[in-house]
Order: sequence, then C-alpha cells, then structure tokens
Amino acid sequence: MNIVVYLVPIILISLTIHEYSHGMMAHLLGDDTAKSQGRLTFNPLKHLDPIGVVFFLVMHVGWAKPVPVDPRNLKDPHRDMLFIAAAGPASNLTLALILGFFLSFTGPWMSLEQVTPMQQHAFNFLRLGIYCNVGLVVLNMLPVFPLDGSSVLKGLLPRRVALKLDGLDKFGGMALLTIVLLDNFAGTRILGTILGLPIQFMVEFITQEIFPVK
Repeated sequence: MNIVVYLVPIILISLTIHEYSHGMMAHLLGDDTAKSQGRLTFNPLKHLDPIGVVFFLVMHVGWAKPVPVDPRNLKDPHRDMLFIAAAGPASNLTLALILGFFLSFTGPWMSLEQVTPMQQHAFNFLRLGIYCNVGLVVLNMLPVFPLDGSSVLKGLLPRRVALKLDGLDKFGGMALLTIVLLDNFAGTRILGTILGLPIQFMVEFITQEIFPVK
C-alpha cells in the first residue's frame, strides 16, 4: 500500500495535536488569543497550512499554521513562552510513546508466518506514526527560529541574551528553508545528518529495540 495512505492521517493527527498543545498551554498561562481565534480545537482544518502539508508529503519536512500567542497576556513572557513552545514537541513525544505502547502488541503478529492485512496495516501505521512524531520532536527542538527550540533556548537564557538572539530570527526561516531545498534537490542530507541519529535512538528506545524488556 502506498505510504501516503498512512502518512496523511498521521500528519493530520500529529500536527493538530502539536498546535492544540501550544494553544492549550498558552490558555493555561493566561493568554486566550488562540481560543478566541478558534484554534483551541482538534479540528485539523483549523491548524493546517496547505503549503506546509505539501512540503511534508514531498520533502518530509512541513509545518502547520503557528498558534497565535500574545506575550502581553502572560505573567512572565520570558518564562511562559518557553513552556508554550515546549508543549508542542512534548505532545508529539507523548503521542510517540502511546503509539509505541500499541506497537508492542503487534510484535508477536509480525513473527508469525501468516500475517493478516489488517495486522500489517496496523504495524505500518504505528511504526510510521512513531517515526513522524519523533521526527517532529527532534526537528522542532533545534534552536533555530521559527522552530520551537528557539523559544525554548531563549527561555533558558538570561533575558538580555535572549533579546540579542531575537535579532537573528529573521535569518532562521530562510536558512532552514534553504537547507530543506538543498537536501531534496541537491542531495546534501544536512538535516538527515543532524537529525538522523537522535531520531533513530529515540525510535529504538520507544520500540524497545535497544533496551528490550526482559
């Protein structure tokens, strides 16, 4: 079966939960901007960016519409933006762990000589779901604007240092897009080199391939 059949629902679910988590954390910390704009929902149509979805399907790196946040509504914007940013990757990590739990039940099926189509579909969906969500975690935690890792890093640094990093944000998006295009059309594999080992380690850990349960 074409991988797109699995990838489309996985992307819809993963990106929706990611953006919802940003909005919910902002809501909990006092900013209802996302809620007032209808973004505090599990309806994927409210979160998806069509171009971001196309990039995800074609180049395996994509994005959703960023959840709006007004720092003026936060008690401590410097600290709270860290939590809001981290909520997205944290939700994808949680989803990967949940999928890994269900994947453990498919293990005995895959060792049998005869595997039903339904069992094979379940295995493929869960495995790809884990890879996609782990990939979202690792990618988004890179400390490059507009990725979540940029806000997390700024929240961990002193305010004066974080303000200086704000001046570099305008270069982050262009640099990231350039790397993605180079990887896909020039075969540079820059992102693959940076993300490959962390993704593989996390996937193997979640699926108990490195640390098997005795």
